[in-house]
Amino acid sequence: MTTLLQMIQSLIQLATPFNLILLLVSTCGGILIGALPGLSATMGIALLAGLTYTMPQDMAMIVLIGIYVGGIYGGSISATLIGIPGTGSAAATTLDGYPLAKQGLGREALSTVTIASFIGTLIGMVFLAFLTPTLQDVALMFASHEFALLAIFGVTICGTLTTEGSPLKGWIAGFFGLALSCVGYEELFSVPRFTYNNVALYAGIAFVPAMIGLFGVPNIFDNLAKGTTAESADVSGEKKIKIGIIGMVKSNLANICRSGLLGTAIGAIPGVGEDVAAWLSYDTARRSSKEPEKFGKGSFEGIIASECANNAAIGGALIPLLSLAIPGSPPSAVLLGALQLHGIRPGPMLTFDQPEFIPYMAALLLLASFLMRFSGWGICQIAPKLLRVPFFILMPVVGVLSIIGAYALNVNMFDLTIMFIFGVIGYFFTKLKIPAAPIVLGLILGNMADSNFRRALQASQGSFSPFVTRPISILVLFLIFFTMFSQTPVYKSLKAKLKKS
Repeated sequence: MTTLLQMIQSLIQLATPFNLILLLVSTCGGILIGALPGLSATMGIALLAGLTYTMPQDMAMIVLIGIYVGGIYGGSISATLIGIPGTGSAAATTLDGYPLAKQGLGREALSTVTIASFIGTLIGMVFLAFLTPTLQDVALMFASHEFALLAIFGVTICGTLTTEGSPLKGWIAGFFGLALSCVGYEELFSVPRFTYNNVALYAGIAFVPAMIGLFGVPNIFDNLAKGTTAESADVSGEKKIKIGIIGMVKSNLANICRSGLLGTAIGAIPGVGEDVAAWLSYDTARRSSKEPEKFGKGSFEGIIASECANNAAIGGALIPLLSLAIPGSPPSAVLLGALQLHGIRPGPMLTFDQPEFIPYMAALLLLASFLMRFSGWGICQIAPKLLRVPFFILMPVVGVLSIIGAYALNVNMFDLTIMFIFGVIGYFFTKLKIPAAPIVLGLILGNMADSNFRRALQASQGSFSPFVTRPISILVLFLIFFTMFSQTPVYKSLKAKLKKS
């Protein structure tokens, strides 16, 4: 009850015209940053953290949270319309959002994405405000053993990210990405690996240029070859789908609740973040769906799962950040520095020193989610018109933005080389019907798997027993084996027989 009262007081404090306009502008700025390939919520917070130094604390928090919420949502816009995720957290959305846009359902897909992001942010906000102590205790139960197994579990779901019915192709791509993540200085002892004395590779393979190359370059080539517009894929006389919050929630209640809870829980695990939350939620939704064959070809369930989860992970990531001073995701890691810049000291003493701060952040998330929904409604009306532009005009513009996005992250020309190399890899993988998405997932999880696996062995003096004796480790191992077994012909045959009986 105390938390609720503090939230109401914070909402009253924030509900001034100036604060609401500032939050709206910040959220729209975050959406723009997230929608541009190569930029991200992390970069947006990093760029604005220094600019907020002279601002009052309350005003600075409004700007930073608006950028955070808008940035995570914004990545789904380019993922849906042009097949290039603006952020890593939107990569899973590309799998179904872009096929829907090519079917002439771009506006409907964006509306669904916006509503799912709105609901996901609200779910994360509720957990942040009312269940922070409980989720904090759960997050503390994860050690290096669990983090390593969780990363391996993430790679095993790659078998479900292929629409060609062959999980082997997904696993090949996933472990290929895992291998590529080993390039560069390793984390524990700073020993260079697989760099072949190339100084540019010492920092590893940059994730953002690789992602832009894998998703962007093949799409640009394919669309230029067509020389038409995405609207032409629309079936003549096709009935448009009307998307509303109440109707969508009723028809996807289980998916929304599951994705929101999973996204919050994954976000609350330090160092995991929105990217992994989206992929795991997408995989879970596909397994639970009555129409799994639509996933990867244009499934509304898929984009609901990924977007609800990655936005719920915002509130989840703030839980360990505020209560333990341990960021739950890359954007929250930058936010930690910004908080300290303004004299806020996250950690166990925060609830004693500033007991109203967590309810205040929850109230900010609540307002930002509504303003994101409002902004998203306008975007849904305007942005799909891009698809009516002929591809021979649109795709060169997309190509230029992709090059700028790949270069802007580190201001490094070698990143452009990475982008084009991965573009060629992605193009040939597309022709071989091997999905590119698992490569991205492998790159995301590679360092997490490698460093935590070796750190766990150091802690146990080389013993593997903690991997099979710790309760959470056993649970994750079970999920790994079940995930792989569920892709075998034996399991599918048994499942089919049980359905008939």
